[in-house]
Amino acid sequence: MEAKKKKKKKKKAAVSEEQSVPSEPSSGNGQQSEVPSTGLDDDDEEGQGDGLVLAAPEAAKKKKKKNKSKKKKEPLEQTDPPSIPVIDLFPSWEFPEGEIQQYKDDNLWRTTSEEKRELEHLEKPMYNSVRQAAEVHRQVRKYIRSIVKPGILMIDLCEKLEDMVRKLISENGLQAGIAFPTGCSLNWVAAHWTPNSGDKTVLQYDDVMKLDFGTHIDGRIVDCAFTVAFNPMFAPLLEAAKEATNTGIKEAGIDVRISDVGAAIQEVMESYEVEINGKTYQVKSIQNLNGHSIGPYQIHAGKSVPIVKNGVQTKMEEGEFFAIETFGSTGKGIVKEGLECSHYMKKYDVGHVPLRLPRAKQLLATIDRHFSTLAFCRRYLDRIGETKYLMALKNLCDAEIVERYPPLCDVKGSYVAQFEHTILLRPTCKEVISRGDDY
Repeated sequence: MEAKKKKKKKKKAAVSEEQSVPSEPSSGNGQQSEVPSTGLDDDDEEGQGDGLVLAAPEAAKKKKKKNKSKKKKEPLEQTDPPSIPVIDLFPSWEFPEGEIQQYKDDNLWRTTSEEKRELEHLEKPMYNSVRQAAEVHRQVRKYIRSIVKPGILMIDLCEKLEDMVRKLISENGLQAGIAFPTGCSLNWVAAHWTPNSGDKTVLQYDDVMKLDFGTHIDGRIVDCAFTVAFNPMFAPLLEAAKEATNTGIKEAGIDVRISDVGAAIQEVMESYEVEINGKTYQVKSIQNLNGHSIGPYQIHAGKSVPIVKNGVQTKMEEGEFFAIETFGSTGKGIVKEGLECSHYMKKYDVGHVPLRLPRAKQLLATIDRHFSTLAFCRRYLDRIGETKYLMALKNLCDAEIVERYPPLCDVKGSYVAQFEHTILLRPTCKEVISRGDDY
């Protein structure tokens, strides 16, 4: 041990001579700390004297830094039920891409085109916005599917769903939020039904419910729907609508005639039969319901995608968003307006229209501020504190500023199923924005 100590002292003296630094520990220039910081064992520490005074703070500092580097921030995981805004789950703000489907035939070249890739690069912020909205939709519907049961009040179901959308999307005025009212149409009602305040409708075991809701970021809308049925006898009806929608997505593409998409959908839909209470029905595509193009803050942007064969020659174009939705029915396959209206929407291209009623002017200002050209329902007006507005709302509809969207119904006693996805015709490929593990 004595020999080891002498060796250490000689080494220390040699270093001191080479650097011409006094051996006193009070030099204060940091040089002295380099020697003891080489790491001494417990025996070596005895007799080091003042050298330890300089070494200890430096060693502690290095140890502290080392411990810090070990602590990595764990990524957040969604709670159950979901409560963390989706944006907090993706700190990089890069949201999951949807399902990619390649173009075919004359558009196959787009896949490897450098020019088209550059166009996509320029649109990346917009793609990211709509993907964020889609991720919210996926997380909300996953939870809702886990809790929806016979016996639930329809209004409670809708409000739970909508409150969760508001939370997960970090609702912010017209920049982020709900894109349109939650449709929860039952049985022969195909679309556009949501309970008004005070409605006591309860979901039953033998109901077929279409759950259609939308999310948006900066007006980029995700429109996506699915059908819930508890009784297994309805399974073929649901399968028909799901497969018809997938067929429509597969057929869609740049320069594709929308009538060809409709023909393919109808062929698949009407290849199905369903037996309900001992009677067999052919599943029919509803003739007067369509998919549609989607624009910023515009759920119906001008183009309709039929779900039956027709002679329309309109084509899909690069950069367009479409809601590919199909409705399979055991009824006549034609819908008519019926029941109490709940859905409304300000017309997208309406100009200034003079209004005489002060209450109508006030209500229009409220609609502009909270919804703009996004669809809303009476429950949403109730929620923001509007009261006694029905006459003013009628006035806005009569003036053709706001449009009514009443429930659309096939014949009473029939059943309708629906599935829907939002797709984007990117320059290089087709992206099914709202695709999830569920459908």
